Amino acid sequence: MSSLVVLPILVPLATAIACLLTQRRRAFQRGVSVAGAALLLAVSAGLLARVSSEGIQVMRAGAWPAPFGITLVADLLAAIMVLLTGITGLAVAVYSLGSIDERREGQGYHTLFHVLLMGVCGAFLTGDLFNLYVSFEVMLMASFVLLALGGERAQLEGGVKYVTLNLLSSAIFLAAVGLLYGIAGTLNMADLARAAALGLAPNLVPVLAVLFLVAFGIKAALFPFFFWLPASYHTPPIAVSAVFAGLLTKVGVYALMRAFTLIFIGDTAFTHGLILIGAALTMVTGVLGAAAQMEFRRVLSFHIVSQIGYMAMGLGLLTPLGLAGSVFYLMHHIVVKTNLFLVGGIVRHLGGSYELKDLGGLYRRHPALAVVFLVPALSLAGIPPLSGFWAKLVLVMAGIEAQAWGITAVALGVSLLTLYSMTKLWNEAFWKPAPGDGPGAGAEAPASVPLTLLGPVLALAAVTVAVGLGAGPVFDLASQAAAQLSDPSQYIAAVLGPGGLR
Repeated sequence: MSSLVVLPILVPLATAIACLLTQRRRAFQRGVSVAGAALLLAVSAGLLARVSSEGIQVMRAGAWPAPFGITLVADLLAAIMVLLTGITGLAVAVYSLGSIDERREGQGYHTLFHVLLMGVCGAFLTGDLFNLYVSFEVMLMASFVLLALGGERAQLEGGVKYVTLNLLSSAIFLAAVGLLYGIAGTLNMADLARAAALGLAPNLVPVLAVLFLVAFGIKAALFPFFFWLPASYHTPPIAVSAVFAGLLTKVGVYALMRAFTLIFIGDTAFTHGLILIGAALTMVTGVLGAAAQMEFRRVLSFHIVSQIGYMAMGLGLLTPLGLAGSVFYLMHHIVVKTNLFLVGGIVRHLGGSYELKDLGGLYRRHPALAVVFLVPALSLAGIPPLSGFWAKLVLVMAGIEAQAWGITAVALGVSLLTLYSMTKLWNEAFWKPAPGDGPGAGAEAPASVPLTLLGPVLALAAVTVAVGLGAGPVFDLASQAAAQLSDPSQYIAAVLGPGGLR
């Protein structure tokens, strides 16, 4: 038993409680929030080191053996995702110090932020489907309040769309969980994988697979369930948008990867064929939506949708190289997309607007910021030697290896359109002259960027460059995680013991 597995859940829970108790002491609360995020990063790094050196880590609450008790499991994929949560959490916690107003802090922003991180880590580490549902609900409650915090009309409108579709997803998920429990008698994922390997209600399993695909597809913003995301992610404060962009849809992708590598693997031509079709349509619709937008955050929101298609592509191929590409793409995208939203907040701080027609001239006034923007922007488009190039290269190689020519062609074409969208942001916000009547052209424009805003952006850009230059070790880690996904026997044995394989 490893107690380290539970710490990524307990640390944000304790931080949220501490932030709640220090609500009236703003400076102290802000310090607690950043310290809690830093501690989460430290324990998540320790967990990944432990999993890398000792193998899959399991914690059984109350010493109840699986599948009867609550089980937390950290394999390489879960540990990687928790580490990325820690990186994102610390970056956004620091950024929040310079971007979240006092009124929202007084309404519980920091408490809700850490409750959200707790739900995300819980979803990555849980070993059973019911507690995955619980983690989803924790995330949904915290994210909805964060989305609506401040009570602005656009926020409330976006929040209603967000919560409505996600509640529908939760209802479908819960119904599917009930049906699955009815035929299998268990919700422990390792036990379900064992039952699936032995042959589990073959006539009903395809129906359940579609229900789970719909439920998790809504969470992940797969086609055709994505429209709630660009309707809501541009409405809250930019720090909230950034943590949503980095983490929330990735929980849905993670859930898809778990379900469709552990449980629903009996008819891969059907289930993973659906995933491949959804991946291709998600890429295309997302990038076309981004190309049509003229508001900084809306462009980025549609690109979240588009990039989810790449992550689903590797899962749909279901080859070791394809799964490694999906894991690599998750690692790249969480950092890059979080950073692009944070850069968008700085652009708003300097230019006074998110509307591209009102922006301009930032390259001349803030060349360093322009360079920092180009790092995640070009990485998202897949320009070498940045992280996005290697992630897309692995997926394209996986598509060629599997002779999946259609999805491979779509991936390459969408990458070109992504470069076009990023070029549009560069031209409109940074390169063209500032509008004569806009705040970017006058003395009222801020002359500098606070370190609390610039520091996280620089740090995440450095991570992107480091992943690109050190792509070999990162790919090795992704390949090891993919190997564990490809061979569920390791996961089953770690949770149920060697006897669970029989």
